[in-house]
Amino acid sequence: MADYRVPLKDMSFVLYDVLQADEMWQSLPSLADQVDRDTADSILQECAKIAEQEIAPLLRVGDEVGVSFNEGKVTTAPGYKEAFQTYVEGGWTGLGGLPEYGGMGMPKIITALHEEMLCGGDIAFSLYPGLTAGAGLSLAKHGSDELKETYLTKMISGEWTGSMCLTESHAGSDLGMIRTKAVPQEDGSYRVTGNKIFITAGEHDLAENIVHLVLAKLPDAPAGPRGISLFLVPKINVNDDGSLGEANGVSCGSIEHKMGIHGSATCVMNFDDAKGYLVGEVNKGLACMFTMMNFERVGVGIQAIGSAERSYQNALEYAKERIQGRSLTGAKSPDTAADSILVHGDVRRMLLNMKALNEGSRALSSYISMQLDYSTYAEGEAQKRGDTLAALLTPIAKAFFTDIGFESTVAGQQVFGGHGFIREWGQEQLVRDTRITQIYEGTNGIQAMDLLARKVVASKGTMFTVFADEVKAFISAEQSAEMAEFVGPLAEALADLQQLTDTLVAGSQKDPNMLGTAANDYLHVFGYTAMAYIWARMAKAALAKQDSGDDFYQSKIKTARYYFARLLPRRISLINTASQASDVLFDIEEDLF
Repeated sequence: MADYRVPLKDMSFVLYDVLQADEMWQSLPSLADQVDRDTADSILQECAKIAEQEIAPLLRVGDEVGVSFNEGKVTTAPGYKEAFQTYVEGGWTGLGGLPEYGGMGMPKIITALHEEMLCGGDIAFSLYPGLTAGAGLSLAKHGSDELKETYLTKMISGEWTGSMCLTESHAGSDLGMIRTKAVPQEDGSYRVTGNKIFITAGEHDLAENIVHLVLAKLPDAPAGPRGISLFLVPKINVNDDGSLGEANGVSCGSIEHKMGIHGSATCVMNFDDAKGYLVGEVNKGLACMFTMMNFERVGVGIQAIGSAERSYQNALEYAKERIQGRSLTGAKSPDTAADSILVHGDVRRMLLNMKALNEGSRALSSYISMQLDYSTYAEGEAQKRGDTLAALLTPIAKAFFTDIGFESTVAGQQVFGGHGFIREWGQEQLVRDTRITQIYEGTNGIQAMDLLARKVVASKGTMFTVFADEVKAFISAEQSAEMAEFVGPLAEALADLQQLTDTLVAGSQKDPNMLGTAANDYLHVFGYTAMAYIWARMAKAALAKQDSGDDFYQSKIKTARYYFARLLPRRISLINTASQASDVLFDIEEDLF
């Protein structure tokens, strides 16, 4: 397996040449004193070192040794604890945390690139600090000052970690069916009892305490999702002076044996009359948890980007070195027994698919992260617009990035041929590890329904219009001859997406099942179109520097051409299938399946 190298130059290009993130930071008073270009560059450079030197080497041992379970205790793979301690000592657990509780307060567009580095190194390792950061977000926004002082400070410092406890064996995505109960106590605390499954980092040996955010219902709670509350339940109770006290009624019943991410502890968690504390308001727990879940869903998309990038680096190195056959136009290396497999059109197709999708995903992920930053730090119309775009595009980040990220890991495996099926080269692990990203944090089918039904149709297309108007403004402003090859196809793709959106908004009024049958295809049409927008912006930025003599910009321009010629047309067949009525699916009776 090739040594993982963080694509710092591409990250810098996206940040500054394409998105002008440094200008955004200085335009927002709440960020202007927090981050500038020098600060961001220093952070990313240092994070690249720890990702390459400390985390990436754990990928194989995390997979082959994994986590172990013995009498309720979980032990992580060799090297994990030491790497996590190095990570904590560097202050990385507090990168996006609130400064008043010890964090650095960096915007999401920085923490997102940081996350990609970790995931390119080892997705399984990244989940331990990732879940802690997500839990910290919910606690920061909805927790009381007392809870934040006691728990958030320790989570940001990395002394304690966090988990998110939603799923139960009978209640996966339908959280309204949960049975975990919380009974109020005279001292203002609650006693939480129930069982949760699939809990990432629910138990491990990396930190002395684990702070669980648990969804539960009060005895008199309304039925369904309207009756869910959120509770903070520590593994070990905390004394009034902040020291650790007695063990709480929290235990790990077992760990799951999974297809991939073996280095991540996926736990069955038992809460037996455990002491907990309300986070936010009674019966408003789902809204509190979604603060975390929206950021986590973008984070899951980033997991796939990181893994796909590592797959591409491995496959590219292998393709350059592996000699097999000759070019169809004659030998390119006549002094050797064969040419490298890079001369073969199908190998180039796979590598360029990976390159174009990876770079497009990185740029689009950064754009979505920027919208989250506007939503968090801006005011007025800028805040409202950022909030709308972030909500609209979060399902794209989670589902589209993970679908094409998995595609890229499989393509990387295919470049290796038979060697890709063998553990020695590491490609099959990337396929297995990335597969989960399409499933957890809400399956990709649910994300597609969220986009089409809850965002586009429920708003009668107004949320979509915010995005479409921005793309139209870009197209109108970029009418130069050199941009025509990018702007023309983008305009056509946007017009097609607009027409499909109008068709589905209108058609679903008469045929509600159309939402479910069209959602997945619609999300991918949207994803390819949104990526075309960001690729056009990257082409513009690269064209401005094409005479610099740096091959990076020539590569970027040619990859943009490839995207528009070979990948954007995928949307055409998707539009055709998404436009069909639902009867072809629902006219088949169950006993005919």
